[in-house]
Parts: sequence; structure tokens; C-alpha cells
Amino acid sequence: MIDLNQADLDSDQGLLARMDALVDPRKARGVRHRMASILAVAAAAVLCGARSFTAIGEWAQDAPQQVLAALGVRRHPRTGLHTAPSEPTLRRALQAVDADALDAALGAWLEEQARTGRIESDRQAVAVDGKSLRGARQSDGRPVHLFSAMTHREGVVLAQRQIDHDTNEISGFRPLLETLDLNGVVVTADALHTQRDHADFLVEDKGADYLFTVKGNQPKTLQAVQALFEQGSFPPVPHPD
Repeated sequence: MIDLNQADLDSDQGLLARMDALVDPRKARGVRHRMASILAVAAAAVLCGARSFTAIGEWAQDAPQQVLAALGVRRHPRTGLHTAPSEPTLRRALQAVDADALDAALGAWLEEQARTGRIESDRQAVAVDGKSLRGARQSDGRPVHLFSAMTHREGVVLAQRQIDHDTNEISGFRPLLETLDLNGVVVTADALHTQRDHADFLVEDKGADYLFTVKGNQPKTLQAVQALFEQGSFPPVPHPD
């Protein structure tokens, strides 16, 4: 769980500050709402169950003043009340924002909260996994496939990337984890990522351990692992240093 007061949303390293660092794709003329507050309102609405632009807009209009204030929503110049962005404003902004940049900013903030204890999170084990989003489609009709790194116990997403159809999860493994502090962390992944390059990257570059799955499509590796079990123990592996 996370306490919005403890998270200090609007500090120099808070969530709103990280959202402010994103490039605002909107034309400056006519902009009334800070992009960071629009994104924060949308995120809060989705966390509360909103599943459409209309639902996000309705949640924003019904949100109490103290909630809108915490999310950085502007005050009306005459009434002094925090005035939520309308559904069209939310829709246009969310459709225009750079999704990869937003994912990176959110992931960095969540990792910081987990590392400093502001989110109750056990970072000893991080799972790497990819899933196609149910009901989400790209412009060509293909499903949206997200590749994520998350804590085992709480499911806090530390990093996330969309995998294009002309690439795959294997090529996205290093970029997904590159910016994370994984020193002393166990990284788990399915058989797709049982790759020597992935193992070397985690151990040598990130100071992490790993637990990968081995299946029959890697017969030599599977035989080697089975032989270790037949020996009754795993021999210690000397560190390259």
C-alpha cells in the first residue's frame, strides 16, 4: 500500500514533479490544466475502477476538493475551487502523451517509493513477465503486449515497456531492467528468458541473482540441470573476479 501524504506527490522528486518533466505534446494556446495533474487524475480514476474516458471524466467531476488538491488540479481564478479537467480534455491529453516516457517516469517513481520504504514492498524478488492486455488494441487491430518487471509479493510494477510486433521480449529484457537497482535482488523469468546473455547481464552488470525455467526446447541445458539434481547438490560456482 502507499500513503499519498508519505509519498509527497509534489516534492522535487514526487510523482507530479516527474509527470511535469514529460514533454507536453499539447499546443500552448488554450492550455489550462497542467499535464501532470491530468495524468494524476486519470491514474487515480483508474485505480478507483474507471475503465473508459467517460468514466475517468465522471470520476474527476465527482472527486472531493481535497483529492483534486492533492492531485495538483488548478484552482478556478474566480471561485478559488479546484476545477477538474473535463472528459474531452482528459481524452485528448491521454491520447497525445508519450506512453513509453510515461511508463518510464511512473516506474522510476514507484521504484523510488519501494526502495525508500514509502511503499510496503519486498524487493528481494522481482518477476519479469509479458502479457497481452485484454480488450486493448493497437491501430492495426493487434493486441497491446506489455513487458513488465514487478515485485513478487505486492505486484508493484517497477518498469514496463510495450513490445512491438516486429520485436520480442528477448530483445526487450535488457532495456526493461537497465535502469533498475537490482543489486542483491533475485530476478525470475519464464523459459523464454533462459538465455546466457540474460544471465550474464543480471550477474555481471546488475549484481543480481536469477531463477530461470528450463524446458525441453533447450535439451542440452535441461540435461545439464538434471545431472546436477542427480548429483544431489549444486556445486559452488566461482565468481568471475
